[in-house]
Amino acid sequence: MTMPSRSELPIFIGYDSREDVAYRVARRSIERHARNPVYIQPIEQRYMRAVGLYWRPDDPLSSTEFSFTRFLVPYLCEYQGWAVFMDCDFLVRHDLTQIWRYVDESKAVLCVNHDYRPTETVKMDGKAQHQYPRKNWSSFMLLNCSHPETKRLTPEIVNTETGKYLHQFQWCADEYIGELPITFNYLEGWHNKDQEPDPVCVHFTRGGPWFSGYQNVEYADEWRSFASPVTQIAPPVTQ
Repeated sequence: MTMPSRSELPIFIGYDSREDVAYRVARRSIERHARNPVYIQPIEQRYMRAVGLYWRPDDPLSSTEFSFTRFLVPYLCEYQGWAVFMDCDFLVRHDLTQIWRYVDESKAVLCVNHDYRPTETVKMDGKAQHQYPRKNWSSFMLLNCSHPETKRLTPEIVNTETGKYLHQFQWCADEYIGELPITFNYLEGWHNKDQEPDPVCVHFTRGGPWFSGYQNVEYADEWRSFASPVTQIAPPVTQ
């Protein structure tokens, strides 16, 4: 994997082989709106296993293939600089590089501090919908890869620690967790336009237009406008 240049915003997108089109829409929508250089890389579990960075047993409770591999981002960046991680089920509607203005060297990670409590008991893929503190915080993170707290995320920790430890940010003291505005992780079906009328990033966390039963959710037409040109493209190749 090549490293981003100093001028590029590194953006890592969780890749799930069952949702290839979601990854491609997320990537294409970032590229369409970016006003400054970006470096986009999929986090693909198959590749992480092949290079020896991921050996965790498959977890039947994990809803995506990148549930844990996302926490390898600081290591992949050689614990240098800043990087964004985002789930694949996002639509980016405006310039994501504006997130540079929220960089705060005193913080290890910044995210939207949701108090997300979904009413659904089953996810779009048929798996159970679990309730837990800081749910969805890790779905979009601005990571300070050189911060001492973030350096705790070694491959060993990512492969052996619990989901609670990783996703609830127990690896980071609360004082080093910063907050981003809702616009960077607008949860479709949870947030509304009174809270954020023009979000930068829409997160189809309940289920996106590529799932049966979710074709008419908010922002579905915008998502489809990006999906049409990419549906016939082959899966990504990670270098």
